[in-house]
Amino acid sequence: MDSDISIKARYLKIKDHLDERSLRVWVGNEALALGWGGVSKVSQETGVSRNTIAKGCEEIGSLPSEIITGETKRIRKVGGGRKTSIQNDNALIHDLYSIIEPFVRGDPMSPLLWTTKSLRDIADALEKKGHSVSFRTVGTILHALDFSLQSNRKTHEGKTHEDRDAQFLHIYSQCNKFISENQPVISVDVKKKELIGNLKNNGKVWRQKGDPIEVNVYDFPSMYSNAIPHGIYDIANNQGWITVGIDHDTSSFAVSSIRNWWRYLGSKIYPDSKKLLITADCGGSNGYRVRLWKKELQDFANEENLAISVCHLPPGTSKWNKIEHRLFSFISMSWKGQPLVSYQFMINLICSTKTRTGLNVQAILDENMYPRGVKISDDEMKMINLDRDQFHGEWNYTISPN
Repeated sequence: MDSDISIKARYLKIKDHLDERSLRVWVGNEALALGWGGVSKVSQETGVSRNTIAKGCEEIGSLPSEIITGETKRIRKVGGGRKTSIQNDNALIHDLYSIIEPFVRGDPMSPLLWTTKSLRDIADALEKKGHSVSFRTVGTILHALDFSLQSNRKTHEGKTHEDRDAQFLHIYSQCNKFISENQPVISVDVKKKELIGNLKNNGKVWRQKGDPIEVNVYDFPSMYSNAIPHGIYDIANNQGWITVGIDHDTSSFAVSSIRNWWRYLGSKIYPDSKKLLITADCGGSNGYRVRLWKKELQDFANEENLAISVCHLPPGTSKWNKIEHRLFSFISMSWKGQPLVSYQFMINLICSTKTRTGLNVQAILDENMYPRGVKISDDEMKMINLDRDQFHGEWNYTISPN
């Protein structure tokens, strides 16, 4: 009994300091010291399996010279230890690819094609294919195969117009011509509609730790007022103008915003100008097919005695409109993380927009109503003094005063 207690006591004292090989050698040595029946006794006292103890006994008399001299820290023989899932399952990688990339490598009817592919979902799908693998192992394998979580990237523009590049060159030529003559060139568009209220606005601002701005949980549009920011960007002077509407984004509102810019800002910067060039998207309230857009421009041209030239960006290229990345993007940064609690607060944030390249922005609130569904008759269209360019006259035209 004393020897049994001694084995157990010694084992408990030393076990936490032994690696796998050292443990085998130690229990094997104890078993050899006891003689016949030593393997069973040591196994009972230590809980180590008989096979491990027997293996230790064998190693006692045949330790490799490099282990004895300490020239290596290898614990197991080369190839020892439990095999990885990939080594045990040759089809695992193929089936994993078929689940992750069903359109490229596998079955387009994959059960995970229309679901979120979490690690647990992938592990469950692999299990249905006959593989025994945990979700943690799936993550390890995916990282080893250079997979990572990635969001979508907007790169495909779809079918492009055959004259897209030619239209861009035409716009570039027209802009340079007007700017060289000190005539105004503006890029126009409407920014995304915003809700006015104590509502979450994407982005982060510096605050004391644990003191975020508290906003309303629900943001149903019917509960709040709309704000429609229509922008004008003066390309030559790096100046921005925003008219914040409260009703609808119509052609009447778009031209009213241009009219506000001209009367408050443009006419002062270009006092002697008799021409104006507008670059705009192909669709929306300033689309090239919209009759009301042309009718409102005619009224504006008559009021200010301006010849208004318009160049529309080709279809599907609105992201190349200069106002998007030279004005709207910086306004978004100005109010990021700030609830737009009132129209005045929104306008103040817009007017605070500055850049190191000298961008300045002014803004006003337009409380007028602009009803939708206004129809322009054929007779009214005939009254528009419109001169279409030879190159894509539907995109490039000039409206002169009557």
